[in-house]
Amino acid sequence: MISVELTKHLFTFFPQLEGEDISVEARYASDIIQALEMRAPGIAFYLCDERGSLRPHVNLFIAGERIVDRQKLNDLVPDGCRVHIMQALSGG
Repeated sequence: MISVELTKHLFTFFPQLEGEDISVEARYASDIIQALEMRAPGIAFYLCDERGSLRPHVNLFIAGERIVDRQKLNDLVPDGCRVHIMQALSGG
C-alpha cells in the first residue's frame, strides 16, 4: 500500500478526503491519480490536464523525490512508500 498526503488546500475542493488515511494500491504515479479519482471524483482533472499530464502548478513526490515523467506519470511507486501531492498557490 502507498500512503498519500495532500496539501491542505486540496481539502477545500475535495472535503471527502480530509481526515482520511489515504492509502492506495499503485505501481505507477498514474495509478495514484486514478485511485484518488475513485474516492473523490474530479480530483484527477484538478491535478492533471485533459491529456493526463500533471498541471504546471502541481508537484508529485514519491518517497521524497519529485517525479520525472510529468506527461504520462510512468514513474514507479515502491510499495510502502509515502507520496506527497502539492499544489502551488498564487494570487495577491
